[in-house]
Amino acid sequence: MDGKRIVIDKERCDGCGLCVSACHEGALAIVDGKAEVVREEVCDGFGDCLPACPRGAIALAAPSPIAADPLPAVSPASCLMAEPGYQWPIQMALVPERSDFFRGTVVIAADCTAFATDGFRERFIGSDAVIIGCPKLDDRRRFEKVSAILRDNRIDRVRVIRMEVPCCRAITAIVREAAERSGREIVVEETVVSRSGSVVSGN
Repeated sequence: MDGKRIVIDKERCDGCGLCVSACHEGALAIVDGKAEVVREEVCDGFGDCLPACPRGAIALAAPSPIAADPLPAVSPASCLMAEPGYQWPIQMALVPERSDFFRGTVVIAADCTAFATDGFRERFIGSDAVIIGCPKLDDRRRFEKVSAILRDNRIDRVRVIRMEVPCCRAITAIVREAAERSGREIVVEETVVSRSGSVVSGN
């Protein structure tokens, strides 16, 4: 995922609504006879709506810089093993960029997977380090941390666990991009979980 956003040329748009039907996320709607992004926070930026527009009125553009308060600094010392084999914290916004716990295999999981799947920790994590986040709800700056984590720690494999819903594909794209940027040989594996909790693909 490259962080791009949907831009609609209102002059070209004829309000046909085909883009609205093509958007899996429900980010688009017809407002006053023209297509409009009404829920930008759920747009995954993949542009499924682009080929649906017969007027060529939709484009992808780089996001505008957003002034925001910096995320609170988290000391690497706060990434502690609460019990043998378990690390804390695990949320993307809180994990440090460097930690002795990040070595070998790291699991990066979409938030919802743990609630959709019985025995999630035993089945997918074991004693590996885990990071959870949501590409739709978490600020993209938080996911930029993945590049630093893969670059600066002794990680050789990442197991991505995500939901089958379209927006969740972004978490795998983010991790693969970060692995390529790391300059290291890192294997990225993906497991896709259905809304009923079964494994759709992967292991």
